[in-house]
Amino acid sequence: MAQLSRLILYVQDVERLSVFYREAFGFLLGQHIEGEWAVLQAGPCEIGLLKAGAGYVAPPGGWRGDNNNAKLVFSISEPIDVMRARLVALGVDMGPVKSYPGLTGPLCDGRDPEGNVFQLMEIVSAGN
Repeated sequence: MAQLSRLILYVQDVERLSVFYREAFGFLLGQHIEGEWAVLQAGPCEIGLLKAGAGYVAPPGGWRGDNNNAKLVFSISEPIDVMRARLVALGVDMGPVKSYPGLTGPLCDGRDPEGNVFQLMEIVSAGN
């Protein structure tokens, strides 16, 4: 059986996104080549940020709507409303909190500074 160990995002500004994910989620910086490559320690799966080549250049204003082909999902143990409010205070574009009873706990989508979609997924214990 294979195990996912790293997800790589092709990005326009490695430094900007590295700072964003470290400040917003507390990830630690691992490997780093200034302006070209960064690896963030995000639990059992790392996030690699690789400077995009011409074929991966985002349209003006970043990726929006159905233009994304990936979504990063972060499991969080703190209440989703608390983390969402903290991210909104940092100026992060965040959607509303939603859930699918019987399937999920509270969920909330957001976008990083380049428009890449991420989701917060609150971990809900069986007793809640």
